[in-house]
Amino acid sequence: MSKFADFSQPQRQSLPGIVVMFANTLQKSVRAFWPILLIWIVKIETLNKFFVFGGITVAILIIALISYLQYYFFTFHIDDESNEFVIQKGVLNKTRITIQLHKIQQVSINQSLIQRLVGVHKLEIDTAGSDKKEASISAISHDLATILKERLINHSQLDRSEIAETILEENTPTSFIKIGLLSLIKIGFTSNYVKSFALLFLFFTTIMENLQQFSQNEVIDEDKVTSYLDKLPILTSIAIVLGSIVGLVLVVNLVRTVIKYFDFTIQKSKQAIILTYGLISTKNTLLNPNKVQKIKITQNYFQKKFDVTTIEVHQASSDVEKVKEKDKIEVPGCTANERDAILNLLYKKLPTREKLYLPNWRKLAINSFFLLVLPLLISLILVFNTKIITWKEWILYACVFALFSGLLLWFSFKNYKLFVSNDFIIKQNGAWDIENNIVEPYKIQAITTQQFFWQKGTNIGSITLSTAGGTISFSTGNYTEIKNLVNLWLFQVETSEENWM
Repeated sequence: MSKFADFSQPQRQSLPGIVVMFANTLQKSVRAFWPILLIWIVKIETLNKFFVFGGITVAILIIALISYLQYYFFTFHIDDESNEFVIQKGVLNKTRITIQLHKIQQVSINQSLIQRLVGVHKLEIDTAGSDKKEASISAISHDLATILKERLINHSQLDRSEIAETILEENTPTSFIKIGLLSLIKIGFTSNYVKSFALLFLFFTTIMENLQQFSQNEVIDEDKVTSYLDKLPILTSIAIVLGSIVGLVLVVNLVRTVIKYFDFTIQKSKQAIILTYGLISTKNTLLNPNKVQKIKITQNYFQKKFDVTTIEVHQASSDVEKVKEKDKIEVPGCTANERDAILNLLYKKLPTREKLYLPNWRKLAINSFFLLVLPLLISLILVFNTKIITWKEWILYACVFALFSGLLLWFSFKNYKLFVSNDFIIKQNGAWDIENNIVEPYKIQAITTQQFFWQKGTNIGSITLSTAGGTISFSTGNYTEIKNLVNLWLFQVETSEENWM
């Protein structure tokens, strides 16, 4: 592909993209009609095979025709006069997507397994005013995608020869950090336990329910399982059940981490950072340091011993709470030195922890009442009225719950801190996974303080800092100190000449 590509004229996607569109449409159709397909598979012997396979053939031909029409009517170009990127698509319902170039925040070049097989890439465009990908091109060659990405990010009015020289210079980025397989294994074994357990639970319950709908007998004989466990000592039975759950969670977490972040590489170009990773589907994301709103650094006890940590980068979004998990920018498994190098690259300096602010002891008391005392009282009332378990069993469960919850509440309170310096605000919190959220004061968009009437006598209150990439809250702090911080941050916002968009 020529480096002097003319994007002023409407262009179609790469011709092999028809295969990608066919695969995507087929996948959506299977997801929509999987109950019917499942019934056909189970009852294949009793159905008329001519109608079954004939219907499948007709459906595939229709999907192929739709895929070609989607390819034919999809065009994109750059309107240099109005500084806009324009996409036109649609077979019956025509759609025109117009994006102002100065609002483009991030451009990613990704490649799924199907796209890798046919030799095309997917280009996604994200703007600060949307909680989802603003637009995407599903099938484009790597050379054309790279040139288009640079044109969209660096949209200044240069002539094409200057653009080509810039692209040649920035297409040879210098290698910065490479996350090895060993680091991914460490982070895979020591993070996201709850998420992996929920995924396993959802997967197995869904499979069991669907299988039992088409079977008269139970898929798993619960009586046999119970009788087998009853023959073993109670501690052995508990160990087998817990060990199986923990083992599955660790394996699932490890596989997910390695597949998603395999060959994670960070490179520096002239004006941005390039993140490349993925085993089955690869992602190539261009990140502009100036547009970073908030950074979250997460590390637990085991990760600290293994010298690995996770960095999560938040950019501007109109509704941060709706940002999809898969669209978040994460750097997993980096060492302490790599973490500092990344922070230096994003902030041009290391965040410092100068003045420390601690919560009032009442935070621990309130959390203990609602999360420890109140649940115990409710369970006590239920046992007293229903006798669902014996008092001996309740005492055992209550002691275990009180010990576990008490430790979590105590460590959560001890780790709850706010650090303030002239250039950075760092909020630390967490009981097991310790999170450090970092914000630069001049990027604050709104400040909210709150003090309930019963807090006035003790002079405590809360503060919430809102940015375009998320919020930071600090509760039950000294209200006089909070008001002083508000005055300082408002002054910094009003006098700063830094540009973060």
